[in-house]
Amino acid sequence: MSVAENLVSERNDITVIDTNLRQLNELQDRLDLRTVVGNGTHVPVLLAAGAEDADMLIATAARDETNLVACQLAAKVFNVPTRIARIRAPEFLDHREIVGVDGFQVDHLICPEQTVTDYVRKLIQFPEALQVLEFAEGRVCLVAVRAYAGGPLVSHPVSDLRKHHPKVDMRVVAIFRGDRPVRPDGEAMIEPGDEVFMLAAAEHIRTALTDLRRVEKPVRRVIIAGGGNIGLRLARALGASYNIKVIEVDRRRCEYLASELPSSAVVLNGDSTNEDLLLDEGVAETDLFVALTSDDETNIMTCMLAKRMGARRVIALINRQAYADLMQGSQIDIAVVPAQTTIGGLLKHVRRGDVVAVHSLRRGAAEALEAIAHGDTKSSKVVGRRIDEIDLPKDAMIGAIVRGGDGQPSQVIIAHHDTVIESEDHVIVFVTNKRTLPKVEKLFQVGVGFF
Repeated sequence: MSVAENLVSERNDITVIDTNLRQLNELQDRLDLRTVVGNGTHVPVLLAAGAEDADMLIATAARDETNLVACQLAAKVFNVPTRIARIRAPEFLDHREIVGVDGFQVDHLICPEQTVTDYVRKLIQFPEALQVLEFAEGRVCLVAVRAYAGGPLVSHPVSDLRKHHPKVDMRVVAIFRGDRPVRPDGEAMIEPGDEVFMLAAAEHIRTALTDLRRVEKPVRRVIIAGGGNIGLRLARALGASYNIKVIEVDRRRCEYLASELPSSAVVLNGDSTNEDLLLDEGVAETDLFVALTSDDETNIMTCMLAKRMGARRVIALINRQAYADLMQGSQIDIAVVPAQTTIGGLLKHVRRGDVVAVHSLRRGAAEALEAIAHGDTKSSKVVGRRIDEIDLPKDAMIGAIVRGGDGQPSQVIIAHHDTVIESEDHVIVFVTNKRTLPKVEKLFQVGVGFF
């Protein structure tokens, strides 16, 4: 349902198919969309939902098989141009031929568990950050950090960034003071407690973080509460480089985890809200405690308990956005909302223009996107123009450009007012108000004459 909410806010014409009439009624009461009761793998149901005229089908049912069949029907029966399926089983990611043109005819696969795993891994790699997001295949990173009193650039204007690092190009693209955005021009002051978004080449991210935060000790000891799909993926991804303990309440699942994880990982059968268990397993010496169970309340309570008992940093997986808004920055350092973490994988296919990456920020209030500039000075509104000549909305800022690639050496260019955009540049745009996105999208649409 969170997918529908995001897409409706994008002013799309949405029809939702589900077998749960009560949920559909609640959704229709809140949002401007159509609903159809039924099974999305039945042709009459798809027909009633308007599949004949649909531009896109997004299958997000609980079962992978349902999503794959729905995409196949959309392709073969209704010729829907774009089909997207959410999947959970890693086998489909490992064997793309199953879902491709000769299989279920899925254009794009989205795996929320893998996306959340990658998201948490980045937070472990950069423990000072609130978010770490990648663009241009990892060549550029956007990092969000909470400024602390005493940081080298805290209580200084943004313009001091260049003076402090004359040989390292990076850019502050947004500052949030509470829920209020502060335009990050050269005179803007970075105050303690501000949430600051900085854009830089991947190799300079560590430098950017140290300007605003104390340097944290590297994460070595990790306790994962919850051995479900995400917990297993994360433990596997961290591997033998970390001291890992996984707490899982189901004994049979523990046996499976023990067979799948490296011998260095410790699997514990027990309740992660049990104070004695956490004490015995050394939660007070833990660098990071991550709660990844399927229950929001359990994750919140477990993280609060672990923090009180001495865990240096805690991360909770919280599905309900309202809970996450309440908890992040209090006893819980970071609340990860799967819907917001994964929605970018869908939005990049919905955006107009050639958009190759989208990241939802500030719990959906802001967005960063990577768009490719095409055309020439006649057919494009951005190509051949300096950034200060482009008619950007006031809530949007071009932060960086990646030039080259496709076998050629690539160059990361942090954007300044006199930077000129060339055709085929990957342009990274930060938008603090999503209502201005249609204007940004139009800038990257080429005129008909280009084709």
